[in-house]
Amino acid sequence: MTTRRRTVRLGLDRFSGLYIWALFILVFSLWVPGLFFTAATAHTIASEQAVGGFLAIAVLVALVTGTYDLSVGAVANLSTIVVTWLQATEHLNMWLAIVVTVAASCVIGLVNGFVVVRMRVNSFIATLGMGTILAAVQSIVSGNSQPVPAISAAWSDLTQVNVGGFQIVFLYLVILGLVTWWLLDYTPAGRYMYAVGGNADAARLSGVEVGRWVWLSLVASATLSGVAGVLYASQSGPSLTYGPGLLLPAFAAVFLGSTQLKPGRFNVWGTLLSIYVLATGVQGLEYVTGVQWLNDMFNGIALILAVAFAMWRQSAVARVRRRPSRAPEVAVPAGHAVMDPDGQAVTNPGRKPPSFTAG
Repeated sequence: MTTRRRTVRLGLDRFSGLYIWALFILVFSLWVPGLFFTAATAHTIASEQAVGGFLAIAVLVALVTGTYDLSVGAVANLSTIVVTWLQATEHLNMWLAIVVTVAASCVIGLVNGFVVVRMRVNSFIATLGMGTILAAVQSIVSGNSQPVPAISAAWSDLTQVNVGGFQIVFLYLVILGLVTWWLLDYTPAGRYMYAVGGNADAARLSGVEVGRWVWLSLVASATLSGVAGVLYASQSGPSLTYGPGLLLPAFAAVFLGSTQLKPGRFNVWGTLLSIYVLATGVQGLEYVTGVQWLNDMFNGIALILAVAFAMWRQSAVARVRRRPSRAPEVAVPAGHAVMDPDGQAVTNPGRKPPSFTAG
């Protein structure tokens, strides 16, 4: 009588982020319960990371096609300045200012796509250069001085109205996550984008228009960055410097997210999970130590470890795929003919059934 051993799978390869998140919550709730384990802290983390979540999804959309967009922070920062300037200085209606700003961001994405697809400039270099250009444009628009904030009830309500105790900007992020997840996982467009990012040459040979999807991903990335900039302006007011500081956390979240839920694949929910895991850890450490530089250090370490782990998993999968596979052996009944390894028909005479490799 054989005893079957039941193995308990904890899913550490897919859900390690959830375990780490739970550990952070437990440790800091016991360490600084009066500060950390409160509804106010949960609401603060949720709302403060919403704009970063928009930028992370913008980065994700580009990375799905194997394209780096390093201009997302600059696009968001410029959008914040432009939407504020149009309302406070040019006295445009709030909604018209938002439409103009987001449209300008879309144009930036079109230019990025042209440079990458038509001019064949590496996306890393092209978008890095675009980010520098946008910083110069921002200086021209703002005159290197902090713009006067737009002041209206509708403008602040755009992001700061409470829904279930959370600012509505967090709800926007959840809706964006749902839409992006559906597009990437359940539509032909998402399958084409993943195919391009997985192997552009194979996708091209299969009839996928690689350049088109790379271009569209850069347009979507810039547009989402523009929306993030608008939301930041409504939530926190204009700033000349915040955008570049959100670039590293966005990439850290996307790469760390590729090790979660669907390991080895950039995915929406892994990205959003990573954002809030990192934010929870940083917030807890700030409560304990009182220092403000932990955010940059935490995100930098997370990015290095996430990329290293993703590359390790990728190489491990590649090694498994390169192993020669053995075809199953088939027991042949007596009197039946099979093909021997040399391709000759052989009849099993009986007694002990021989085993030949099927195929």
